Amino acid sequence: MKIDQVPSPNFGPRKEGALPSLVVLHYTAMETAQAALERLCDPMYEVSAHYLITRTGQVWQLVDEQHRAWHAGAGEWAGVRDVNSHSIGIELDNSSQHPFPEPQMCALERLLHQIMQRWDIPPEGVIGHSDLAPGRKVDPGPRFDWQRLALGGLARPAGGREQAQGADYRVLRTKAKALGYTAAMTDEVLLNTLRLRYRPWGQGALCEADIEALPSGD
Repeated sequence: MKIDQVPSPNFGPRKEGALPSLVVLHYTAMETAQAALERLCDPMYEVSAHYLITRTGQVWQLVDEQHRAWHAGAGEWAGVRDVNSHSIGIELDNSSQHPFPEPQMCALERLLHQIMQRWDIPPEGVIGHSDLAPGRKVDPGPRFDWQRLALGGLARPAGGREQAQGADYRVLRTKAKALGYTAAMTDEVLLNTLRLRYRPWGQGALCEADIEALPSGD
């Protein structure tokens, strides 16, 4: 696939010899891809990502994969707090108010396939910004098609095979921790975070369907 190089000065070395084991997906929450590109390349803002994908499917590489981009910020995943050192960040040009266009999703799928092969990253290693920063971030948001990625082997699929025996936050927390949700958070934030990823249409109080939507964590 064609990837245009637009180097950002906002990067550093991966700490303690870490290698990428995660891919973190974001949306830009800006009106245009050009505005996002300028922000990600501006040293004053100290933010970046390895890749930015426009709504038309154009892919820009801002930071070499060997380096640590500054995209994840404060958060935690599976006990890892320096997510930047362990991940590759992909920004998707999206204002948060509209679905992700087909050309953009196709480009993302091709890019993910290459990254996952290059670094031997399994589908469960593809996460959203909301997964690692619960309560602080919501991207890539409820409009993002996680099921599409899962069907292509590019993300962890939702559950649905096990029937829940009641709606219990203790069970929800146990299952969530096994999936990688180890950051401290309230029950409400946990529920909202899991719904963003596995049941974005869910509303109201915790119910059995919320627990059934979670993968087994095996």
